[in-house]
Amino acid sequence: MASVQLKSIGEKLLSLPLGEQAKSFLNYLTVEAGLSGNTILAYGRDLVGFLEYCESSEGKISQLNEIKPALIHNYLRVLTEDEQKNESSIKRCLVAIRMLLRFGKLTGLVKDDLATILEGPKLWQRLPIICNKKQVVSIINAVSDEEPFYFRDRAMLELLYATGVRASELAGLKTGDLNVDIGYLRCLGKGNRERIIPVGKAAITATVDYLRELRPGLVKPFSGDFLLLSRTGRPMSRIEIWRLTKKYAARAGMPKKLTAHTLRHCFATHLLAGGADLRSVQEMLGHVDIATTQIYTHVDQERLREIHRKFHPRP
Repeated sequence: MASVQLKSIGEKLLSLPLGEQAKSFLNYLTVEAGLSGNTILAYGRDLVGFLEYCESSEGKISQLNEIKPALIHNYLRVLTEDEQKNESSIKRCLVAIRMLLRFGKLTGLVKDDLATILEGPKLWQRLPIICNKKQVVSIINAVSDEEPFYFRDRAMLELLYATGVRASELAGLKTGDLNVDIGYLRCLGKGNRERIIPVGKAAITATVDYLRELRPGLVKPFSGDFLLLSRTGRPMSRIEIWRLTKKYAARAGMPKKLTAHTLRHCFATHLLAGGADLRSVQEMLGHVDIATTQIYTHVDQERLREIHRKFHPRP
């Protein structure tokens, strides 16, 4: 699916001025930078919008070297005021433009590195939605043992919460990535960075049950060795994992905004609440910058209240 969407974006880019350079840039991100398919798709969509704006602007920009800061600032104003994009979308778009210009500098198509003088919008740090431990258990228990895919769906939810992997990472897991005897899995995350994550007994038990009771009946000649399979025998997609998580969360009475990524947030927050050190949680989540992990230290309000009660002279 991602390859089809990327091909469509590539064709759209080639119909625009500067599209050939942008297409080469996306190829560079795929081959050299090793970014995920979803990230490249997002950058591709952002660049289509920007190049369409370049085509419609006065002067009809046709060379990367003709792009000036004023043009980019005007485009960001259009995204903010006319299209009313949120701050995170605008920031991502600016990142895509910066990287394109930096690629132009690298390949000699741009003389000056404009990326160094372009400032993005300042973002408020939004705290993630978090469930308490009882709520997480209720989501996992929302999978009825009368459902045909009970073993798979329970293993899916248990693994999401036990390891904090992203939905896309879980979709890409192979049977050989999980060691049920020792209790760990090997995960290939963003930028093809590999990490090893311990897996608890509950998730191991649920996965072993799935491997024994259901997966053999789902396997088809084209299934490969992917861990989680759909009813057709194809690997489960990130979208399927999100859809099923929302389904069981709704059944458990959780908010509509709860997604598969919420279980990743719960994983990190509950670990820190239990006394885990920040650096270990960073490593298990696969964050490059520890500042990304630090947001979870602001989420555990109960722990903060306990610290306040324990150490403040007037609790």
